[in-house]
Amino acid sequence: MNLLLAEVAQATQRLADAGVPSPRNDAEELAAFVHGVKRGELHSVKNSDFDARYWEVIARREQREPLQHITGRAFFRYLELQVGPGVFVPRPETESVVGWAIDAVRAMDVVEPRIVDLCTGSGAIALALAQEVPRSRVHAVELSEDALRWTRKNMEGSRVDLRQGDALDAFRDLDGQVDLVISNPPYIPLTEWEYVAPEARDYDPELALFSGEDGLDLIRGIERTAHRLLRPGGVVVIEHADTQGGQVPWIFTEERGWADAADHPDLNNRPRFATARRATP
Repeated sequence: MNLLLAEVAQATQRLADAGVPSPRNDAEELAAFVHGVKRGELHSVKNSDFDARYWEVIARREQREPLQHITGRAFFRYLELQVGPGVFVPRPETESVVGWAIDAVRAMDVVEPRIVDLCTGSGAIALALAQEVPRSRVHAVELSEDALRWTRKNMEGSRVDLRQGDALDAFRDLDGQVDLVISNPPYIPLTEWEYVAPEARDYDPELALFSGEDGLDLIRGIERTAHRLLRPGGVVVIEHADTQGGQVPWIFTEERGWADAADHPDLNNRPRFATARRATP
């Protein structure tokens, strides 16, 4: 019997008992990471090559340290990103937000669409857009110096214009010139702190998680920033919690210069992000 596969089975049970949401996946990912193989190649690891460090990383995951912090990498669409303490780990649900944005930009009659990513964090959104919309001009901003250490690593050699600053005051030089503004901002209500998964609450930076009593403080600010940056007809795409479905589109009202505000579901059919178009005067 393959020793590593037997150990993976034991590790899966340990992680399940610790409340890890995806115990089998994480046990296999960590086994592949420690042994330097792909998940589909675990059966090929010889018994004599079993590395006892596997149980060290399993113990860390049992304590709910994020899988991505242990491996130092996160996968997002077609990207492999470097992540660790100080930066928000990109989530799979954000991939559908980016997918909608890519379709929206491609549908625009613009040769070189200009895109702004507010609160870029690891740079996942900006880099995905730059990669999948090759002629786009992508700009990104991040406030946290701790997060920027990772952002700069990920964006090294890319064509993304990365700046440090406050999303609410960013890119004054681009006012009225942007085709799409996108953001995955902090949106968790402060009152929900105790209900947040330990991987996020204890390891993701608070600056990337919480935003006022109802979680919408920064989204309200981004609404004005997006209106300032977008050209007439330009589009804003903003992620929010599934429990905030129906609330965010009401921030982008006709009275404030918006049209076609709507919510959109994620792959689990839960409201996940809102979009709106800057109205034409």
